[in-house]
Amino acid sequence: MSAQRMTLEPRKSSGLYRAGRSLRLAAGLIVLAVSLGGCGTGSLWDKFTAKDDTFNEEPADKLYNEGLYLMNQRKDVKAASKKFEEVDRQHPYSDYARKSLLMSAYSFYQAGDYDSCIGAATRYVTLHPGSPDAAYAQYLIAASHYDQIPDISRDQGRTEKAIAALEEVIRKYPTSEYANTAKAKLEGARDQLAGKEMDVGRYYMQKRDYTAAINRFKTVVTRYQTTRHVEEALARLTEGYMAIGIVGEAQTAAAVLGHNFPDSRWYKDAYNLVKSGGLEPSENQGSYISRAFKKMGLG
Repeated sequence: MSAQRMTLEPRKSSGLYRAGRSLRLAAGLIVLAVSLGGCGTGSLWDKFTAKDDTFNEEPADKLYNEGLYLMNQRKDVKAASKKFEEVDRQHPYSDYARKSLLMSAYSFYQAGDYDSCIGAATRYVTLHPGSPDAAYAQYLIAASHYDQIPDISRDQGRTEKAIAALEEVIRKYPTSEYANTAKAKLEGARDQLAGKEMDVGRYYMQKRDYTAAINRFKTVVTRYQTTRHVEEALARLTEGYMAIGIVGEAQTAAAVLGHNFPDSRWYKDAYNLVKSGGLEPSENQGSYISRAFKKMGLG
């Protein structure tokens, strides 16, 4: 009888036993999940099936046009630049991304955020060198440097960067509509550097350090002949050379000044100074002063 009863009892190693045990375990887990869900902010099922709404991709054209609206109609260039950056972030390989990168640079420029403008415009030129708008991107880089040119009493590193960037526009895009504007700004930047040299030269003249002063005025004459400072530089050279007794260079400086700027008040001063020493303005063709002006087609 015991043997027969044993044959009727299920064996713990059977598949049926394992299935029943699994069902009981699953039921226990469900109860545990429900109890845990009641203690938290939502059930485990909700957590597993919840959608991530932190990123909503918007059409590229929508973002781009919103940027244009913010910039042109609302005059909110900072908000516009964010829209243009979003186009590049969400749709990096689209044509709108290319256009948005340039508009982003422009909006940064309008906002006076010159470093960000330079960064965006440089990226545009790097990624799209053959684009018809590459010339404008290069010009934005130059204009950003130019607009930060400091007073002549300060370091002129930014001016030198502006000159290099403006020359790049002229060199790479000589037929573009921005080349002429770049040339005009280039003259302004060169005038600034010449003004810095003159300022330092005058300081040395006041200290009677004539050699140091002459070196500054020499820089203006040899490098910045087309600036408005060159007349005074020639007159100061006349004064400096007369002070240290190098009268030949003083005569040449006065003669070149009179030949190129006969109506200049600076020529009258230089002429009277040379005459006071019993001399006349006389150009030495071998002088660096004479050669500098002939090299430029002047003199």
